[in-house]
Amino acid sequence: QVQLVESGGALVQAGGSLRLSCQASGRILRFSIMRWYRQAPGKQREHVASISSSGSTHYADSVQGRFTISGDNAKKMVYLQMNSLKPEDTAVYYCNADVIDSLTFRSANYWGQGTQVTVSS
Repeated sequence: QVQLVESGGALVQAGGSLRLSCQASGRILRFSIMRWYRQAPGKQREHVASISSSGSTHYADSVQGRFTISGDNAKKMVYLQMNSLKPEDTAVYYCNADVIDSLTFRSANYWGQGTQVTVSS
């Protein structure tokens, strides 16, 4: 009922910047929380950043001060601005959202398919 599509992943040199986007579509009344996760090869998926419907944000220690999450409810978009990228930021980045269904008014959690970010040293 809800689809999340990420974009913006690319190959970038260390110290560079990227902006990831996540477009949501479907039966969306509103978002409760939108998040970004990442998964590096051979590692578990980890939380990167989240933003609540009130606009409060939370970041993993490893990206604090370098990454910024933002959202546009009208456009059903969430963004992740990544600055000062490091090789250890290399991963597949996933969009995740808690969504209130516009038809059932129930909350459900959804994942996107991911976008690859590669940071070269």
